[in-house]
Amino acid sequence: MILFYEVLLLGELVWNIPLFVFLLGIAILYFFLLRLFSDLKLYNKQPLLFYLSLCLLYLLIGTPFTTISHFSFTLHMLQMSILFFIVTPLILIGIPEPMLEKILQVRIVKKVSKLILTPKLALYIFSILFLLYHLPIVSSLFIHSYIQITFLLFLFMLSFSIWWPIVSPDSKQRINNEQRKRYVFLNGLVLMPACIVFILSALTVEIQNPFLHQISAQLCLPLDTNSINLLPFPFNTKYDQFLAAIIMLGLHKFSLHLFSRHGKTEKEKLLVEIEG
Repeated sequence: MILFYEVLLLGELVWNIPLFVFLLGIAILYFFLLRLFSDLKLYNKQPLLFYLSLCLLYLLIGTPFTTISHFSFTLHMLQMSILFFIVTPLILIGIPEPMLEKILQVRIVKKVSKLILTPKLALYIFSILFLLYHLPIVSSLFIHSYIQITFLLFLFMLSFSIWWPIVSPDSKQRINNEQRKRYVFLNGLVLMPACIVFILSALTVEIQNPFLHQISAQLCLPLDTNSINLLPFPFNTKYDQFLAAIIMLGLHKFSLHLFSRHGKTEKEKLLVEIEG
């Protein structure tokens, strides 16, 4: 029987040191840009949210949680939901507008920004790929880890385009209240199929966790990995799939509600103050 702590102690397969160094570099760069192009202090709201997003990002994809999340639909969906629905908007909110203006003046950034997809197109592509990613027939193709990493990185980049109209660092690029309501409704609608797949599979037939077999091969675990007693009931059962769908729906709705309120335009905030 494979024990929980044995997986945690697998060393280099669990702790992503290069990612830690990269994110540390981002944190240091952000500190200097903050001092150069903003009057904000590190203890102000925006810097704290930005550093929180970096901590969450490393926790999700650079720590033992990354490995453990593959042993359960629920934990995997928790990881994906926080990554795409919480971390991304936190990063955008944490960028001060003056800093963004300076960054957009860099030549290479200007060229790359022209390749960014429109929010709605990014939303449609993201929803399709997110659904395909969790289908066993597709996830079984991730034989090599770099293919899976590339796939997830592309989804992560698409999520920035999706959140941009709601919490863009540039207040002028945020959509107004009516547009935001329609966009939030569309956002919830197009991501619904992925949740429906989990719910229907939980109610009809139990789907074998494809990520479980993948991580078992990487960690050189026994072939009968489905019997691993790492996590208690209801993990790796049909209830696990149902719970995964509920978590995704809940976190998605929560993030849309929370960040939509934060992403109000300056005009809308002023009207609220006047009415108040």
